[in-house]
Amino acid sequence: MVNLRQPRDVAQILLSVLFLAIMIIACLWIVQPFVLGFAWASTVVVATWPLLLRLQKLLFGRRGLAVLVMTLLLFMLFIIPIALLVNSLVDSSGPVIRAATSGDLTLPDLAWLNSIPLVGAKLYSGWHSLLEMGGSALMAKVRPYIGTTTTWFVGQAAHIGRFMMHCALMLVFSALLYWRGEQVALGVRHFATRLAGKRGDAAVLLAAQAVRAVALGVVVTALVQAVLGGIGLAISGVPYATVFTVVMLMTCLAQLGPLLVLVPSIIWLYWTGDTTWGTVLLVWSCVVGTMDNVIRPILIRMGADLPLILILSGVIGGLIAFGMIGLFIGPVLLAVTWRLFSAWVHEVPPPGTDPDLILSELEDLEEKNKQ
Repeated sequence: MVNLRQPRDVAQILLSVLFLAIMIIACLWIVQPFVLGFAWASTVVVATWPLLLRLQKLLFGRRGLAVLVMTLLLFMLFIIPIALLVNSLVDSSGPVIRAATSGDLTLPDLAWLNSIPLVGAKLYSGWHSLLEMGGSALMAKVRPYIGTTTTWFVGQAAHIGRFMMHCALMLVFSALLYWRGEQVALGVRHFATRLAGKRGDAAVLLAAQAVRAVALGVVVTALVQAVLGGIGLAISGVPYATVFTVVMLMTCLAQLGPLLVLVPSIIWLYWTGDTTWGTVLLVWSCVVGTMDNVIRPILIRMGADLPLILILSGVIGGLIAFGMIGLFIGPVLLAVTWRLFSAWVHEVPPPGTDPDLILSELEDLEEKNKQ
């Protein structure tokens, strides 16, 4: 019997794979500056897609008007707060930078130490003893490091500019994805189906549900807590309330809670003698600090039927591993992996069980998921 099968050309296969790898790496290298902006835009569009469809219905089915409204909303939610934060930081740090660079920065008197009960007078006298023994010499040694630190902060302006560029790209990509969202989603699902069949398509849908769950359960909860906490700080007369509100937003996104900012503010109000507003902020902080226990589980269940511990683990781990974009990447990876692993495990019934019974339970579960 003559073997008519052609021998495999190993060199041709290796060169083909190498050429494809080079093309993929080259394409990724070219689009690298736009990856972060596109990733942010994708998560924002996936999370807010139902809102776009509702706006489109309200605006007589005009997709263009709905896209314009959503883009303006994103501009007000992202660009304006970031610009206000940068402006506040620059205004607050200006006097410190001028004093450090001119050499006029001196150690403070700290007269408020006398107001501390029992130990205030001793602390004040000890501080002035330190100043008399060599406070100026200590300041002379510390001043070069202050100048170095100031230079480092000035150098971070480039990072702020890069971040603003990514925000601008996010707005542009979001508008494009809003306009052609159905076509992009169909292309992604088709590619996933080409890779892994029906499981690939299910993984894409699950990823979208996980993004929506994080956006609703984590980001919305953090925004609500930060805004309400910032309102409490502003009404209570705490200085730099805008900066502290942004810090609260970061701590809430990292699942640390707003009390890391609110508790020191309450202590500061009592310390300065403003007990009335200190008590008001204390009561308000109890409400703001505990409301996430009620809001977050409800919103996560609205986005996707996923375990709460899975979402929170993905949020914290993704934030540490990938930065701010990890808030969405972490839960998506864990959710997709968990669902694929669960489906793979339940393909074979456990020992000692009736295979027909397991098959019927799996069919019932699939019908519930379709509904």
